[in-house]
Amino acid sequence: MIDAYFTLKWVHILSSTVLFGTGLGTAFHMWFAHLRGDVATIAVVAGNVVLADWLFTTTAGIIQPVTGVFLAHEAGHELTASWLVLTYFLYILAAVCWFPVVRLQVRVRDIARDCATNGTALPSAYHRFMRLWFALGWPAFLALIAIFYLMVVKPDLW
Repeated sequence: MIDAYFTLKWVHILSSTVLFGTGLGTAFHMWFAHLRGDVATIAVVAGNVVLADWLFTTTAGIIQPVTGVFLAHEAGHELTASWLVLTYFLYILAAVCWFPVVRLQVRVRDIARDCATNGTALPSAYHRFMRLWFALGWPAFLALIAIFYLMVVKPDLW
């Protein structure tokens, strides 16, 4: 029989994989569609990225802290352990970057769809949104990598 802790741990690891993998995969596709410069391609890719974020990233992003707190408690870790506190901070940092990224993706999608429909070039606002999207993606990405490290090593930091 599989116990509750094992199931919770499996869900936590699976959702972390979905969170990181969806983030990396959608960012890759979005950025390379942008570099290609084809308005119709950007419109389709941005639409798929927005959908993937709502379906996968949002779901995994909710599951992660819920399962994480239960796992830490069940494993006997103090919820105020230094490695966990740093994890909370990094997760909040990633979320603070991600929320505007999602909004930017929706705006980019809408702009690209309008331009594809009307046969017009992408405006300067699109390019400004993409630069900001790119800049916000890096801290979120690096924060998640650091969280993976903290989850594996569990260092006593202070």
